[in-house]
Amino acid sequence: MPKYSTGGAGGGAGGSCELCGADVDDLRTANVAGAQLEVCSDCARHDETAGGSSDESSDRDETDRKRRAAQNTARVNDARTGDSSHWEEDGTNYEDDQLPYLVPDYGKVLTAARQDEGLQIEELANELDIEESDLLAIEQGRATQAGVGGSVVAKLEDHLDIELSESS
Repeated sequence: MPKYSTGGAGGGAGGSCELCGADVDDLRTANVAGAQLEVCSDCARHDETAGGSSDESSDRDETDRKRRAAQNTARVNDARTGDSSHWEEDGTNYEDDQLPYLVPDYGKVLTAARQDEGLQIEELANELDIEESDLLAIEQGRATQAGVGGSVVAKLEDHLDIELSESS
């Protein structure tokens, strides 16, 4: 008897529906949440193999999932800054504080230099008056994704006497 059985005999004869427990004379085999169950005609609508191509529905599901993921990403990015109106009002201006080309493993270089100085991320950020999140982004090798400005990199290079950018 299947794992989800509520009792009774299966196999298409009379018995209890393994999904809702109803006593019926006519049970059908259905694939519900990956399990093969003997179900009544009312519960047969939950059969994942019935009603259309599962490939078509999985393609639609995947498209919907990707759309929702993109929408969530946009919301998260706007939530970080607190508001998306700045894009409409100010636009983008990357010329003011361009991030220079960074050397390979720039995150490891910064982490090692900070630790050699005996500083925590918070301490270094406070000393240089920069955001901890920018410092962390650089150490994790995601300065570009985080939108860290070139002035932050310059402050770190000067303070720790290291080279993070190729143009220094």
